[in-house]
Amino acid sequence: MDIRDIKRARENLKGVIHKTGLDLSTTFSKMAGAGVYLKTENLQKTGSFKIRGAYNKMVGLDENSRSKGVIAASAGNHAQGVAFAAHSAGISSLIVMPEIAPFSKVAATRGYGAQVMLHGRVYDEACEKAQEIQQSSGTVFIHAFDDPEVIAGQGTIGLEIMEELPDVDLIFVPVGGGGLASGVALAAKSINPKAKVIGVEAKGAACLKASREKGSLCPLTSIHTIADGIAVKCPGKLTYNLLNKYLDDVVVVDDEEIASTILLLLERAKMIVEGAGAVSLAAVLYNKYPVSGKKTAVIISGGNIDVNFISLIIEKGLVKAGRHIRLVTSLPDIPGSLQAFLEIVARERGNVISINHDRTQIHLPIDRACIEAVVETQGREHGERIIKVLKNSGFNVEAAMLKFGASDKPS
Repeated sequence: MDIRDIKRARENLKGVIHKTGLDLSTTFSKMAGAGVYLKTENLQKTGSFKIRGAYNKMVGLDENSRSKGVIAASAGNHAQGVAFAAHSAGISSLIVMPEIAPFSKVAATRGYGAQVMLHGRVYDEACEKAQEIQQSSGTVFIHAFDDPEVIAGQGTIGLEIMEELPDVDLIFVPVGGGGLASGVALAAKSINPKAKVIGVEAKGAACLKASREKGSLCPLTSIHTIADGIAVKCPGKLTYNLLNKYLDDVVVVDDEEIASTILLLLERAKMIVEGAGAVSLAAVLYNKYPVSGKKTAVIISGGNIDVNFISLIIEKGLVKAGRHIRLVTSLPDIPGSLQAFLEIVARERGNVISINHDRTQIHLPIDRACIEAVVETQGREHGERIIKVLKNSGFNVEAAMLKFGASDKPS
């Protein structure tokens, strides 16, 4: 395949998808020391780039294939893309999803009109089941990444980046099975060979990195990452060959870096982004590849994240940043002791979120009570000041949560 396939895909997608923004982020540019442009595919229809490849594949099906229906395997975003495209074309669809797929993605896929089957713990197991069903039913299998039409559809993102930022130096793109990365890399290199394309994997699912180091496809024995959209054990055969030809490098980010970047995007850019969608920016902010002074495009590939998971990331992020601390101390069990403790916290502008007063713990002297208070602060230094004032006032305070993480900024 070549750039002509991607240009045909763009024609197929006209009037169907959004041409998402390529927005210069002042905040992230300052943090990275580069011109950082966010390609906001989290704002695409169905919440991710996957609709591009799925719809382009669907357009090419003949009437006989359409009558049989389609089947796909996906951790969530490809599922929604296939479901949306099939419903638009009046084609029945069955999507096999891993049992641990986020509920929000399962519900959204069903909402687009697809039948959903949950099978296996990871994408690869769901894919095997889908292919087994396809062989017995005769339906058309829409691969999540290892398909020329799917790759061409995803490659339209590369065309859009190159048209809006023709002198781009670096493009960071998430890598799971490699469909997005291979399409974008093919498009970018065909237009400007000097532009470098950097793939980004989750550390717990770095199948492309392992394969490139070995020199051949190397399936991982196990995977574990919060970036479920790129949690794949092995790249595709077609994508692997394309990536070897067009991708300049591949780097990895760990789950803590991904989670911190999700929180940064939410707080600084007011953007809701899933784990897989945050890995490219995480690679830039955590210095996984030199970007200083470069025009850098970062593909934010999706925004389909479970609300409960966002809540967990926010809570842990506040703890890591020292903005939530848990103060533990014991007080004389007499009237006024708790009030004195809380007055100091209030005077130092700490906000008590919750408090537990326990006088029954066995290890406590009979005349003392244990206090555990979760306090909101302005940051680590503010929390440390509150603790210092409390200690100077005679309270023997421990702050358990201040030891979680080292900083609220990437180093």
